Amino acid sequence: MTEKVLVADAAEPRKGGVNRKVVEVAVGILIQPGGQFLLTSRPPGKVYEGYWEFPGGKLEQGESVEQALRRELQEEIGITIGAVHAWKVEMVDYPHALVRLNFCKVFDWTGELQMHEGQSFAWQSLPVQVKPVLPGTVPVLEWFARERTLPAAGNAS
Repeated sequence: MTEKVLVADAAEPRKGGVNRKVVEVAVGILIQPGGQFLLTSRPPGKVYEGYWEFPGGKLEQGESVEQALRRELQEEIGITIGAVHAWKVEMVDYPHALVRLNFCKVFDWTGELQMHEGQSFAWQSLPVQVKPVLPGTVPVLEWFARERTLPAAGNAS
């Protein structure tokens, strides 16, 4: 079975050719009690600098998605997260990398947000006010919009 792939910037050449290795990424969707979610900007010097995304990062050798998410959120934004709720997975083919984004909802964390990589942050709700949004973030915003239109009983995802 072939995984559905979101192609970002399709006109751009791909680095690594057709047999690129998939980069596994853990992504944290921090959600406040009122429903607002955290977006952070891509740090200076990184690909897609200034684009807005959900925080997270690459899995290291032998790490689970949850372990990587705990480590990345501590390193990047200075918080310690509670329970991790695996949610959805999306493959994104960026010009610089083929990534599998493992999205996890997080409702509980401790610590004050500290942007350790010089990025910015914003608590958002739909429609988001920050721009531009990273292509891999767009599906999550669509999923949030769909959740809002479901009857309350179907909103358990």
